Amino acid sequence: MQLLSRRSLLGLAAVVDIAHHSRPTPVAAKALASRHALPPRHLETLLQTLVRHNILKGVRGPRGGYELARERRRISVGDIVRAAMTDAAGEDDPAPVSTLVDQVIAPAVNQASQSFLAELDQITVEDLCRDAERKHVFGGTPANIDFAI
Repeated sequence: MQLLSRRSLLGLAAVVDIAHHSRPTPVAAKALASRHALPPRHLETLLQTLVRHNILKGVRGPRGGYELARERRRISVGDIVRAAMTDAAGEDDPAPVSTLVDQVIAPAVNQASQSFLAELDQITVEDLCRDAERKHVFGGTPANIDFAI
């Protein structure tokens, strides 16, 4: 069972990819999309969300693109997941309205979610980059990054 949304996983992959590839120049959205087999316009909305949450910063101009807004050891997986969840598009399904949901189910799920995010806060982009480098996932082929979270 996958606990993270596809948007959260894509956010994690994008940030780790940018952390690895943005030295010395920013990573173009087009290059990032190509490495992850996505249409650039699909990825751009998520990248802008990450900029708004001070995880990435956009660099304009002919050599523009995206780079980390903070040191990779100062960005947690929880930060990225929260940002991706905050502006999640297409998740407008109505929630059930009942006393059972309000008083029992929602508090239990919220508590579990907070525990899960607290664990993700212990993992940094630095940790993921080191793991990716150790496993040689940036070896010139499309990113099939297996994050052991």
